Amino acid sequence: MFYYLLKYVLLGPLLRLVFRPRIEGLEHVPASGPAIVAGNHLSFSDHFLMPAVLKRRITFLAKAEYFTGPGLKGRLTAFFFRSAGQIPVDRSGKEAGQAAIREGLKVLGKGELLGIYPEGTRSHDGRLYKGKVGVAVMALRAGVPVIPCAMIGTFEAQPPGKVIPNVHPVVIRFGKPLEFSRYAGMEDEKAVLRAITDEIIYAILSLSGQEYVDQYAAVVKAEQAAEKGGKERRFPRGPLS
Repeated sequence: MFYYLLKYVLLGPLLRLVFRPRIEGLEHVPASGPAIVAGNHLSFSDHFLMPAVLKRRITFLAKAEYFTGPGLKGRLTAFFFRSAGQIPVDRSGKEAGQAAIREGLKVLGKGELLGIYPEGTRSHDGRLYKGKVGVAVMALRAGVPVIPCAMIGTFEAQPPGKVIPNVHPVVIRFGKPLEFSRYAGMEDEKAVLRAITDEIIYAILSLSGQEYVDQYAAVVKAEQAAEKGGKERRFPRGPLS
């Protein structure tokens, strides 16, 4: 109930009024049945804008930090994400990645839409980064299509560190569904998973027009933080790499 209260009463109308998002390709999102919507991730506001424009409910895999923050702000954020039906994902190791896949498959098993950001984290500079293969694993195991989605303008509207968004035009563009039935039964083949993930990322790239970086965003962030702080580089492990 809280999800629909946010979508139609509390937050959705406000987002549409402020951002006036232009929606393209909405007909590519199936009206029923399970599917994965895989998008680029440029801003915190992405979590709210995409659900606001979709006709169906969508459940996102959200980073666990949104559910464990300290103080009143942390509790309110956790309440918001839980009430909206979002699933916390611990990104700290391989087993955590497998847990995320299991949770995503539960959503798809109920015939629902699952939202995922294949890059694994928010882009810190507006570029599109290499995707992690968890999206490919879920697409093959569940036998569902993947709808690529590009958020355009949300980085300018709410860049990292910006609390109150700027008024900036936003475009949300959905592409034609990608289906991978030709790879059925091959979800344990690393080369296949990489090929599928790259195809999904390329579809997002074609929609967004971003500059592409063939590295994981988390690794690039770690490199830049280490260089800025003059410390030894320590790279985070990618649970869905």
